[in-house]
Amino acid sequence: MSVLQELGAQVRATSDELPTGLVTVAMARLRSATELLNWVRQSSVDPLGVPQLGNATEHAENAAAALRIAQDALAAYLGVLGLAGDAAAAPESGWRAGLGEPAPPPAAGAGPPPPERLGPWWQQRVAELTGQAPPPPDRDGRTGAADTGELLRRVAAGVRSGDRARLGRDLHAVNASSGLALSALTPPVLHRLAGDLLGHEPRPADVARLRSAAAGPVGSLLPGAPPTVLDTLLARVCRAPEREPAQAHPADSAVTAAVLTGVLLARLGRDPASLHPSAPEPVRARDTDA
Repeated sequence: MSVLQELGAQVRATSDELPTGLVTVAMARLRSATELLNWVRQSSVDPLGVPQLGNATEHAENAAAALRIAQDALAAYLGVLGLAGDAAAAPESGWRAGLGEPAPPPAAGAGPPPPERLGPWWQQRVAELTGQAPPPPDRDGRTGAADTGELLRRVAAGVRSGDRARLGRDLHAVNASSGLALSALTPPVLHRLAGDLLGHEPRPADVARLRSAAAGPVGSLLPGAPPTVLDTLLARVCRAPEREPAQAHPADSAVTAAVLTGVLLARLGRDPASLHPSAPEPVRARDTDA
């Protein structure tokens, strides 16, 4: 290996080790927490930490932008060295972050977790979004605390089959914390899938194309979802400026993002099992100007 090739390998390794995916996941989780607290604070005069979360989200967004700029600069440097074939970023492993995150094991000797005490608002909103009534509650009144990664794969399978009844059952079967966690889990997955579908990193100009591909299936499966929720999700996927969103129910983004994930998987012809962390890395098209 020549000195030039060795330098190129070191630059490429440095680029690959930048924690872009982890910062993206952190940013998504902060944004999800902010949306939920914004909903809760409607009934309270206490700001409940929303300003602090807003500042943290802004810092995370700045960090993510700086990491992308650094990756672009390293890729440009490789191009200057004549290693243009190595300049394209490798498939980002961070997009799988959280997909296989198991639920924490119960403490030794601990009984079943107590039921949620916020009322069945998650099931009520799922019923409004999907048009599917919740099943009768269990005797103890509890709902499942499924692993969110597995929930996303189940939702994607229901989307692939076009079965709205199945989609409703899967969403009704979990509690609010598991369902809301979809908001934090899906952003890096959606960004990766959209890039694979487009053949390049999603750009602001791609919002209309993605909307055309997804609006029909999403609207069919979620007839009760406000259209602005999908528009906001697509703007975030494409790093486009967001319109000032109306105050949406916190379940809307979580459920719509999971359904959108299933729609993009179906457009790519991929099985929901490809979202499992142990699944082979899907082949990603090289960035083009198409």
